Amino acid sequence: MELRRVVVTGLGALTPIGNTKDEYWDALIKGKSGAAPITYFDTEKFKTKFACELKNFEPTKFIDRKLVNRMDRFTQYAMVASDEAIADAKLDLNVVDKLRVGVIWGAGIGGLETFQDEVLNFAAGDGTPRFNPFFIPKMIADIAPGNISIKHGFMGPNYTTVSACASSANAMIDALNYIRLGYCDVIVTGGSEAAVTKAGMGGFNAMHALSTRNESPETASRPFDATRDGFVLGEGAGAIILEDYEHAKARGAKIYAEVLGGGLSSDAYHMTAPHPEGIGVIAVMRNCLENAGLKPEDVDHINTHGTSTPLGDVAELKAITEVFGEHAKNININSTKSMTGHLLGAAGAIESIAAILAMEYGIVPPTINHSVVDENIDPQLNLTLNKAQKREVKVAMSNTFGFGGHNACVLFKKLD
Repeated sequence: MELRRVVVTGLGALTPIGNTKDEYWDALIKGKSGAAPITYFDTEKFKTKFACELKNFEPTKFIDRKLVNRMDRFTQYAMVASDEAIADAKLDLNVVDKLRVGVIWGAGIGGLETFQDEVLNFAAGDGTPRFNPFFIPKMIADIAPGNISIKHGFMGPNYTTVSACASSANAMIDALNYIRLGYCDVIVTGGSEAAVTKAGMGGFNAMHALSTRNESPETASRPFDATRDGFVLGEGAGAIILEDYEHAKARGAKIYAEVLGGGLSSDAYHMTAPHPEGIGVIAVMRNCLENAGLKPEDVDHINTHGTSTPLGDVAELKAITEVFGEHAKNININSTKSMTGHLLGAAGAIESIAAILAMEYGIVPPTINHSVVDENIDPQLNLTLNKAQKREVKVAMSNTFGFGGHNACVLFKKLD
């Protein structure tokens, strides 16, 4: 069976450094940090008092007020980002065969704020089970793609992938394969997350996963720096329209890039820590290259998982050196989490968008906040430190790894 070619025809981003894809890209190349003190709740008793929240986002500007009240923030974010991507792709919803348009979305946690608030309200009561009738449909992780399909009438495959921080990369790979195999013409994919809540911050603090650099939030996310002390929690959504190449060409769509392949693996090691030898990460990048039919020397740019954790950053870079050998020194490596923080299940989507736009504009966004060299990291690697670098990018890779040992990798190629 001949596999169909799959291309990217639309992008949408709602991030801590920009509420549209263009704002997001502009902030990326300028090296803007999205970290600031938390405004959603009182952090006096919390170890970490900052995060990468969305700025100046008002959902009722995009969604009917009644519907806003029936959606957790992670679904609101999904609706806004997907609307932008659909508009960017210039999909004619009166012409497209909606039976062949799907929505495959990623969310690692889902409606955490809804769950938190409902349980707190119940605990504060007299034991009578008084719950909002929208409690369950607001909370469940699959409701975001459900709402996207309901709004637009898309009747193809519709579900959520859950693999912690690899969730939206998993969603993209599933979407890629559905189109490759001829089951769909178009799929809205990506991911959203809204875990900047009391439960989210408290839970990650309890794991000692978050940075506690409260005196300087804007510099706290510092991937590859010797003084890194944990990740910075982010929120938002990224949406990508994947489309059959012939379908896109027939309607005259703008094509950002071709999706050449995806790789998956498991560390099979620990609930939260990466394998110290990076064997799962090595496997996922090799799987992705093989799936795409590429050689290591074909890759120009890697947007790493690069969360700013002591163990994870070193393990990933060692794995890159193992897979790419001497060519690793020629690759522009970066971590855009230095600016956006870690969007958990949405990370793969917004970072893939960054990689795609790096190809589009010929410039690689920086890894900001680097000041102290880590002796455990090969100094010959180009980590695109502190300043964007102009470069023709023909092939870009995006890595995402999740708690539980879930690894996902996606490869994009600029069309000739």
